[in-house]
Amino acid sequence: MSSVLKIETPQVDDIKTGIPGDVREQLAKHLSVILAETYMLTIKSHLYHWNVVGPMFKSIHDLTEQHYENLFAATDDLAERIRALGHRAPVNVEENKLNLSISLPKGMPDAEAMIKDLVQSHEMIAAEMRDMATYAGDNGDMVTEDLLTARITFHEKAAWMLRALITQ
Repeated sequence: MSSVLKIETPQVDDIKTGIPGDVREQLAKHLSVILAETYMLTIKSHLYHWNVVGPMFKSIHDLTEQHYENLFAATDDLAERIRALGHRAPVNVEENKLNLSISLPKGMPDAEAMIKDLVQSHEMIAAEMRDMATYAGDNGDMVTEDLLTARITFHEKAAWMLRALITQ
C-alpha cells in the first residue's frame, strides 16, 4: 500500500509574525518584481561577461563574474523572503507581465556601453530597493528592510566599481 504525500501551504491569514496581511502582500508583490529584475541583471551580467572584448576585457570579465555570482545567490534570499511572507515566488519573469525596469540588451554593445548599461541597472534597482526598504521598515518588517539594505549596499558598490572603469 502506498501513501500520497500531501504538502499544504499555510493560509496567508494563519501567519502571525506581527506584519499585517495586506503589508505582507504588498511586500511580496514588490519583492517579486525585485526578484525578477535581479534575475534579469544576473543574465545581463553573464551575457556581458561572455561577450566583452577590448582592452578592458579582463577587468570587466572578472567584475561581471563576481556580480552575477552574487546576484544569483541573492535570488534565493529574495524568493525565500517572499515565501516567509506567506506568498509564492513568481513563476513568470516576462518583462511585460511584471513591468520591469531592467531589460536585456537588444544586441551586444561595446565594452563601454556594457558598463554604462550595468551602472544604470544597478542604480535603478538600488533606488527601487531603497523605496521598498523604507516601506518595510515603516511597517515593522525589519527582516525585509535588512535584506534590502544589504542588497542596496551591493548594488551601489557594483555601480561605483563599474563607473571607475570608464571614468577618466
